[in-house]
Amino acid sequence: MSRVCLAVFAKFAPVLIVVVFLLNGCAATKQASTEAPEHEAVASLEADPAFDLEAEFEEQQPEPVFDPLSGYNRVMTQVNDRAYFWVLKPVATGYSAVMPEEGRLAMARFFRNLKAPIHIVNNLLQLKPDQACTELFRFVVNSTVGLLGLADPSAESLGMQPYPEDFGQTLGHYGVGSGFHLVLPLLGPSNLRDTVGMVPDHYLKPVTHVEDSKTRTTIMAYAIINRTSLHIGEYESLKKDAVDLYPFLRDSYEQRRKQQIKE
Repeated sequence: MSRVCLAVFAKFAPVLIVVVFLLNGCAATKQASTEAPEHEAVASLEADPAFDLEAEFEEQQPEPVFDPLSGYNRVMTQVNDRAYFWVLKPVATGYSAVMPEEGRLAMARFFRNLKAPIHIVNNLLQLKPDQACTELFRFVVNSTVGLLGLADPSAESLGMQPYPEDFGQTLGHYGVGSGFHLVLPLLGPSNLRDTVGMVPDHYLKPVTHVEDSKTRTTIMAYAIINRTSLHIGEYESLKKDAVDLYPFLRDSYEQRRKQQIKE
């Protein structure tokens, strides 16, 4: 795995050269990026004199989700459910038994670091230069001092929190509606806008440009297994609490994406 990591990193070394020249222009924004967006949201909520219980109740009433493919979506939700319990969970559980949690967390940080180009580009597209610069600093620091992202010194030592933005959020930022809901095989809930947004994001992922298809597929599968091993039990809890699994997952996804776009 280390050889593959180095190969991926080496392929994008020219990008890092350009990045270094951009750092001076971003330095002034570093201090402003140390506060997490969640803190900003809480602060603005507490400072809003118009906030009251009635408004909160109204905000919790979601608009009906456009779902003309509900028949297909229900079937695919069941397929994904079976794939999780019959394949993904057993493999992830076995993997977690042999890989210590610290190692799995380090790999999760590594794969998160590889998403930095997606975050940088989409923050720029949304005209959020401060957040783009923060992601740029994080990528450089974590890719060097953090040993290709296995550690996250940018957050742990410098207090630089991530600003994950994807192209689906960028489209939503400019007013593109979600379109119809769509459940993707293995990937789960999505919608037309976010599915289209996966295409440019896909080409911004360094792993996409690994030439050998078997190596590329192995890396992607490993990332999914590693991530699942760190969240075993969460899906089970959601499923247990849901009266009807499909609309619960659908509505939860759409509400979460609306909130992410607002932020």
